[in-house]
Amino acid sequence: MLAAEFGDPYAVLRPVRSGNTFEETIEHLLQAIRVGLFPPGQKLPAERELAGHLGVSRATLREALAELQQAGYLDVRRGRYGGTYVLETRISAAQGIEQLSPLQRSDVLVFRAVLEPAAAELAAQTDRTVSAKEHLQGCLADVQSADHVSYRARDSRFHIAVAELSGSASLITAVTDTRARVNALLDGIPLLPANLEHSNEQHVEITEAILRGDAQQAKALMADHLEGTASLLRGFLQ
Repeated sequence: MLAAEFGDPYAVLRPVRSGNTFEETIEHLLQAIRVGLFPPGQKLPAERELAGHLGVSRATLREALAELQQAGYLDVRRGRYGGTYVLETRISAAQGIEQLSPLQRSDVLVFRAVLEPAAAELAAQTDRTVSAKEHLQGCLADVQSADHVSYRARDSRFHIAVAELSGSASLITAVTDTRARVNALLDGIPLLPANLEHSNEQHVEITEAILRGDAQQAKALMADHLEGTASLLRGFLQ
């Protein structure tokens, strides 16, 4: 991965691959919003650029954007500062939970428990350029300063940043997909101040381990961090 790509949503947002271009365009845009690639208040890239990256026609993209605007996720503004902006809204928690059976919920958590510690381990093993360090530290600062409205998205962005440092495009995609599914579960439980404080302490420890190149510690800290989240989910959603 080129250093310039760190923090670029296009390094994470996947192109459309199937024949269901309209449906998959909506899926990818919603996933990008859910995991914080396009946070609330941010202006989306120009239509030509976004359509080119997704590999769809501008007509398909416009149709998808219109549907998302009607559904309350986007706001199209006119004038000098016009464009398409992400609104302060989240996908319904009930919608996400209904789509996952108890067995599927367990599968998401098991897969994540394997995937993300490995990503942290690889991130600590790779050559950490200045831009890589700055990207991870910036995402850490963002999640530490997040309020309750923005916390989920910034937390997601931090976890994806860890995967970005691994240098594996496939791993980045897997972490992003899994995080989107986890967020559907997290939206169904309350944000607990004590838990957020503890999570942020763990985020700092994970970051420090990665930046000093301690792969085993980074892996262990990430595994412990994820188990705390899994415990809350099992408790609230059982």
